[in-house]
Amino acid sequence: MDEHPPPVHVLVVDDSSMIREVLTRMLEWHGATVTAVGSAEHALDLLEQLRPDVLLSDLEMPDKDGYWLIGRVRALAPDRGGLTPAACLTGCAAPEDRARILRAGFQYHITKPVDVSRLLGIVGILALKP
Repeated sequence: MDEHPPPVHVLVVDDSSMIREVLTRMLEWHGATVTAVGSAEHALDLLEQLRPDVLLSDLEMPDKDGYWLIGRVRALAPDRGGLTPAACLTGCAAPEDRARILRAGFQYHITKPVDVSRLLGIVGILALKP
């Protein structure tokens, strides 16, 4: 019997509607289910409700940024989404930026412009169930 695993659910957070659309298309083309939102606050609300497999968040956003979001996510109890695997999307590529991003609670750092194969590989790794 040929059983397909359930699709990976990715919560995408970016203040740019164009980037949200491109990421959504890329991920859906490769079989993921995507919920895309434009603010960290909206993402936090949805994260607890939807319990996505992976969080992909832009780092630089107006008002509340990706650091704010990952701090709030990591403060949640595990059964409320506090352990949700996460990667950030950013134009910041210096080693000190990467170190700060990982210390903040993201497991991966993806630089923009996004390389599709790297993005898909990281989402696949983050979606692996322990």
